[in-house]
Amino acid sequence: MKIHEYQAKQLFRRYHIPVPAGDIACTPDEATAIARKFEKFPLAVKAQIHAGGRGKGGGVRLAWSFDELAGHAEAILGMNLVTPQTGPEGRLVRRVLIEEGVDILQELYLSLMVDRETACVLVIASGAGGMDIETVAAETPEKIARVPINPLVGIKRHHCRQVAGALDLDESMFVPFCNLLFGLYALFVENDCSLLEINPLIRTAEGNFTALDAKIEIDDSALYRHKDLLAFRDLNEEDPLEIEASKYKLNYINMDGTVGNMVNGAGLAMAVMDTIKLAGAEPANFLDVGGGATAEMIENGFRIILSDPKVRAILINIFGGILRCDVLADGVVAAARKIDVKVPVIVRMEGTNVEEGRDILARSGLSIYTAADMKDAGELVARLAASNGNQYREASNS
Repeated sequence: MKIHEYQAKQLFRRYHIPVPAGDIACTPDEATAIARKFEKFPLAVKAQIHAGGRGKGGGVRLAWSFDELAGHAEAILGMNLVTPQTGPEGRLVRRVLIEEGVDILQELYLSLMVDRETACVLVIASGAGGMDIETVAAETPEKIARVPINPLVGIKRHHCRQVAGALDLDESMFVPFCNLLFGLYALFVENDCSLLEINPLIRTAEGNFTALDAKIEIDDSALYRHKDLLAFRDLNEEDPLEIEASKYKLNYINMDGTVGNMVNGAGLAMAVMDTIKLAGAEPANFLDVGGGATAEMIENGFRIILSDPKVRAILINIFGGILRCDVLADGVVAAARKIDVKVPVIVRMEGTNVEEGRDILARSGLSIYTAADMKDAGELVARLAASNGNQYREASNS
């Protein structure tokens, strides 16, 4: 689950991580009222969306007067902000963060993330923070330091010293930086974060650190342990189909292609998407119904895939274990009968009760086709999607 910058900074304050004073506004009048609480300018007006690169897209602006601040708030609120992370469709800005200005001596980059290769919490740091950090990582990767922390041992002072050394900090900065990093690590672990990023982390002339920006992502699977964090969820920032899928405990991610797919098991899902791409098509989604899926879950997954207007063909690939092939077939047939299916559906299944499942599909009277293996299934669904699904009978018989 992603949260907004202002929400991430609320968490930062709980762990005594310095952030600029600020408040949230949904109208220009609210923005002006917040600005009057501060004693001086400049003040920053920052769009609150679940995407980075806001500054380059015009979503972060400095104001040096009340009139200028109101103008910035009016321009940003309601805008469709396009950044490299939003895609060309952009995101609607519904609120802005009004925040005090900070004297900047140096911009640093600091993040913590889960490193699945090492099963560690990975600290990533750079002395070249700011809006061009992606360019730094691509062109001068030697400027990016990586320090793994074994979660069974936890963070130690030598980790802080490694990161501080990579940032080329003076010895006098070690204690405040160590306190900062210890606080960030505690926040990361105690809230089951998958990502915590500060870009930029500001070093001030007074020798202090301030998190000028804040980005946090929380592991969805751990949210049952953090009921308070559920209040941070903003459904306006999530894909409607992904929201619908979450109601039925389906692992669904919307994508840009034309081939809808349904699979049980994340590894198999990745293999299916690779098969679709190798056949020359693009997947429209990732949908893992899980090993214990019921006919109702299959039906809901099928319905969600079909509600995506980009989908021109559907590939269902199931290995029947806990989820039997006859249960899958019942769910697919039930969904197809309730919904006006206008695209071809290809089913490839193996495993428990596979013959019963194939018989259910064959007797359904529906235009559902079976494939012998993944390669055949991928090639057929790619061909059908390319022809826009209009000639799938001919393609399936060729």
